Amino acid sequence: MSDGQQSGRDAVVIGGGLAGITTALALADAGVRVTLLEGRPRLGGLAFSFQRGELTVDNGQHVYLRCCTAYRWFLDRIEGAALAPLQNRLDVPVLDVARPEGRRLGRLRRDALPVPLHLGRSLATYPHLSLAERARVGRAALALKGLDLADPSLDAQDFGSWLTAHGQSARAVEALWDLVGVATLNAVAGDASLGLAAMVFKTGLLSDPGAADIGWAHVPLGELHDRLARKALDSAGVRTEVRTRVTSLSTDENGTWSVQVPGETLRADAVVLAVAQNEACDLLPEGALDAPENLRGIGTAPILNVHVVYDRKVLDKPFFAALGTPVQWVFDRTDASGLREGQYLALSQSAAHDEIDEPVAALRERYLPELERLLPLARGAEVKDFFVTRERTATFAPAPGVGRLRPGTRTKAPGLYLAGAWTATGWPATMESAVRSGVNAADAALAALGRPRPARLFEFEEAA
Repeated sequence: MSDGQQSGRDAVVIGGGLAGITTALALADAGVRVTLLEGRPRLGGLAFSFQRGELTVDNGQHVYLRCCTAYRWFLDRIEGAALAPLQNRLDVPVLDVARPEGRRLGRLRRDALPVPLHLGRSLATYPHLSLAERARVGRAALALKGLDLADPSLDAQDFGSWLTAHGQSARAVEALWDLVGVATLNAVAGDASLGLAAMVFKTGLLSDPGAADIGWAHVPLGELHDRLARKALDSAGVRTEVRTRVTSLSTDENGTWSVQVPGETLRADAVVLAVAQNEACDLLPEGALDAPENLRGIGTAPILNVHVVYDRKVLDKPFFAALGTPVQWVFDRTDASGLREGQYLALSQSAAHDEIDEPVAALRERYLPELERLLPLARGAEVKDFFVTRERTATFAPAPGVGRLRPGTRTKAPGLYLAGAWTATGWPATMESAVRSGVNAADAALAALGRPRPARLFEFEEAA
């Protein structure tokens, strides 16, 4: 940085998940020289793929919603939007194994009507709730719509107690509120902050008629979050180093940052820590946060994914959700994985605290019979492969009180910023939250560096 014109133009981003990739792209688009460091051999953080024989396997099923405007910007920025399309209109098949065969299917879908009428017909005909339960759900939804997301007291309450106080039966919680909430929050209602739950339901179901339309990758996640992301970073001029772990951070008397990696010291005007909260806590210089121990107070929650390859097609839908069974959500991953014969199903099991460490044999014994209960065609099918993937710290736990522990993007150390789904984005631990955190970190760094925001950077379109 000997040339005076070049000062204020070097940044190091630590962490190559969605938050770090977003930060690096945004800074590079504004003319900053960026080095992105990732300890793993690939980009994408906890949304990645790996090879198992001829299969390309995602470590877990990830979806997003139409209201996830930041993640949609990210897909556009890496030229991957066509590979992860959205439904034309929300439609979730819900199978209840407790009902007789032929009468198990219900659907949660929307009509082309304004909020809240867009869900009215679906709720009125939803067979998994009684008429009285459906009416009470409607009243609770209106009460939820009236909550002020800026009210900090919501963070201290749990969603389950609020639902009970608003007339929701255990069945309504299972068949509707947790059906959506467990998948988006990674916690059952009783373990979730009312503030985060209200944010999910208000934004996804009660803001815009199309807000909850579901999108998912029709290719392996690694194609998006590693290959296309790397291509975009390369095109933007970012130096990307994988298998590179940062050992320490420090500043000199001029405020220039030194980032130590094995065999090299990188110097920068701005550093963004876009790693998990515990790792960020380990790297933070003293005094960078008033209460760094808060980061360790942010709990984590696991997600278990069960993968089953059959010798034939047993499911004729792209996905479904299930009731009356341990099975939560099932996705057809056949085409995305490259499987040429049979069918590959992935079960996404959120909030899997009780199962995350169970042996594969025990999980096989539990889940194969459940799939046969749900899918009659599975009863005569041969299981060609069965395996599990475990993310023990898949997300931060959205427990009551977590809001006051989540830090903003700025620290007390000039030039040092935080990014990650666990920072104070207002969203639960989703791909959307990760991308938003990267935008926040880039904005803060660019403001401090005196550089204009790049024209193509995502503009927040907050759903009311």
